[in-house]
Amino acid sequence: MNRKSHICLSLVVVVAGLVVGVGCDRLKARDLLNKGVQAYKAGDFDIAIEDFKQAKNLDPTLTNARLYLATAYSGRYVPGAPSPENVRQGQQAIEEYKEVLANDPNNLTAIDGIGAIIYNMAGGPPLDLAKFAEAKSYQQKHISIRPDDPDPYYWIGVIDWAIAYHENKEERANSNLKSIKKQIGENDPLPPPMAKDFAAKESATIDEGITNLKKAIELRPDYDDAMAYLNLVYRQKADTEVTPQDHDTDVKAAEDLVEKVKAIKQHRLDNPPPTPGG
Repeated sequence: MNRKSHICLSLVVVVAGLVVGVGCDRLKARDLLNKGVQAYKAGDFDIAIEDFKQAKNLDPTLTNARLYLATAYSGRYVPGAPSPENVRQGQQAIEEYKEVLANDPNNLTAIDGIGAIIYNMAGGPPLDLAKFAEAKSYQQKHISIRPDDPDPYYWIGVIDWAIAYHENKEERANSNLKSIKKQIGENDPLPPPMAKDFAAKESATIDEGITNLKKAIELRPDYDDAMAYLNLVYRQKADTEVTPQDHDTDVKAAEDLVEKVKAIKQHRLDNPPPTPGG
C-alpha cells in the first residue's frame, strides 16, 4: 500500500469513528430525554433537569430536550414569589425557549411558554405593565402563525382585563383615601368624572380585550373561560360610562354571559364525554 492510499484509509477510519461517535451521542441524548421525561412526570424536577441538560449537550439539535428543560424550569417557577432564585428559574426557562426560537422561530410551544412565564411575572407584586405588553406580544406572534387558534385571543383578553382592573382598583382606592365620607364600594359605579378619567386611560385596552375575547368565542363557541373574562371586561367597560343607561347596558351584557357560562357548564355535567373503552 502506497503512502497516499494509507492516508486516505486513515481519514476514512477517522471519519467513520466520528460518525459512530455522533450517532452514539444522539442515542444517549434520546435515552436521557426519555429518562428525564419519566422523572418529570414523577415530580423529580431536579433529576429531570439534569437529564435534559445532558441530553441537550450531547445533541444540540434535539429540540425536545430544550423544550422539556424549559418546561421543567418553568414548573419550578412560582408566580409572584420575588426571591432571586425563583426569578432565576423563570429566566432560565425563558432563555431555553428563546434558544429553541433561534433555530425554529415558529415553534408555538416556545412562544406560548415564554408568553405564559412573562404573564406570571407581570402580575407582581408589583404589577409590571411593560411585562404585560411583552406577554401580549407573544400571544400576537402565535396569532400571526396560527390565526384560527382561540387561546391567544383569550390570553390577550385576560391581560387587558388585568390592566384595566388594576387601574380601576387604584382609582377607587385613591378616591376613598381622599374622601372618607364618600367611599366608593367595589361594585359601585364610578362617579361620572372618575368614569371619564378611567375611560381616557383604559378604553382602548378594554375595547381590545372585548374584541379578542369575542374572537376566541367565535372560534370556540363553548369557550366558557373566555365568556367568563368577557363578562369581567364588560364590567370594566361599564365603569367608563358616564350615563346610567350605558352603564346598565354593559352590566346586562356581562350578566348575560354569566348565564351562558352556567348553561355550558350544566350541559357538560349532563353530557359527560364517554370513558375510554366504554
